Amino acid sequence: MTDKPKASAAQQRSAARFAAIQALYQAELSQLSASDIVREYSDFRLDGEGGRDLDLTNEDLIDPDRGFFADLVQGVTARIVDIDALINGALEKGWTTKRLETVLRSILRAGTYELMAREDVPMRVVITEYVDAAHSFFDEKEPKLVNAVLDRIGKNLRAGEAGQN
Repeated sequence: MTDKPKASAAQQRSAARFAAIQALYQAELSQLSASDIVREYSDFRLDGEGGRDLDLTNEDLIDPDRGFFADLVQGVTARIVDIDALINGALEKGWTTKRLETVLRSILRAGTYELMAREDVPMRVVITEYVDAAHSFFDEKEPKLVNAVLDRIGKNLRAGEAGQN
């Protein structure tokens, strides 16, 4: 067994965000609880041994910040009504989270939760991370939507940090 490469805290958080997006997607489709999803990911998808046995991870991938991952998944689930209200308010007229593709909805929910609850993470970092994640799944249109929606939400929630001019 080889060890995963050493990663910075920022890289581990990026990996946690990506795993959280996938976990939120799975949670929505499977209707499993947040704690069940976190447990499954911790036991089988994020764990080096179980992950390799199930061929769900690559041993060269960065080990995610597990606490951050759990906070994202459980936080989104616990505050889903407030999160969706913020997203709906930031979408163009006539659009709601229900009209969004499931992965896109998961990206926006995780990003919105971070803007709401993780003031230890700068707004620009949150937006950049989730736009980058959106590029992993989509072409230009969806990452631009993620940028616009999270920027609107960030300016609403963190007006001082956003540097409203």
